[in-house]
Amino acid sequence: MAEIFRTVYWHDGCVRLINQTKLPLVEEWLDLKDYHQVAKAIKTMQVRGAPAIGVTAALGLALAAQSSTATDTEELISDVNTAAAVLKLTRPTAVNLFWAIRRMLDFVNSHRGLSAFKLKEAILDEAVNIQKNDIVCNRSLGRFGAELIQDNDSILTHCNAGALACAGYGTALGVIRAAWESGKRIHVYIDETRPLLQGARLTAWELHREGIPSTLITDNMAGYFMWQGKIQRVIVG
Repeated sequence: MAEIFRTVYWHDGCVRLINQTKLPLVEEWLDLKDYHQVAKAIKTMQVRGAPAIGVTAALGLALAAQSSTATDTEELISDVNTAAAVLKLTRPTAVNLFWAIRRMLDFVNSHRGLSAFKLKEAILDEAVNIQKNDIVCNRSLGRFGAELIQDNDSILTHCNAGALACAGYGTALGVIRAAWESGKRIHVYIDETRPLLQGARLTAWELHREGIPSTLITDNMAGYFMWQGKIQRVIVG
């Protein structure tokens, strides 16, 4: 099994993530040391993609718990709730953000009987589980989706729903990745995806990194390639 390219994870007491605003020219990794830095990363799109935002928020709450000086359980829970309120303001329309925060707060409230020390450990474990489960789900989705791709297919993509949009592996791009890993010979046509060019900056970078054959095209070229019969599949996030 190929090593997973993780885009956001817990590392040495920090939330580590790849700064997507610097791609594709610079691969910069950020070690976020408090939940305010996590909030800034979400708000400024240093991390983007619904699953990735959710995972980052969960790890941000774990970071808030680890950084808390509270020795009393209720004080610790109050600190986590304060961090949750800040994180909720970063991306009001992000469904996964609120799902992850709600799951973390429900977990905290259901473990009020633990000491502050034990609760800190449990909160971190729960956040890491969310991160790991995202990759497990993506791998499963990719495995099922890859069955729909035939050998020698050409595939059109739009935007980015790869590892960069998740904790790793990817959803829509994970299907392509799984097909490639299974030995199918494929070629990917990548819409540039205006106006932010997520296809040109992110999807193209991911596919090049994996060695998957691909061609970058402008958005309005997609119809032309379909008309020529060069596209057998279209996969979008």
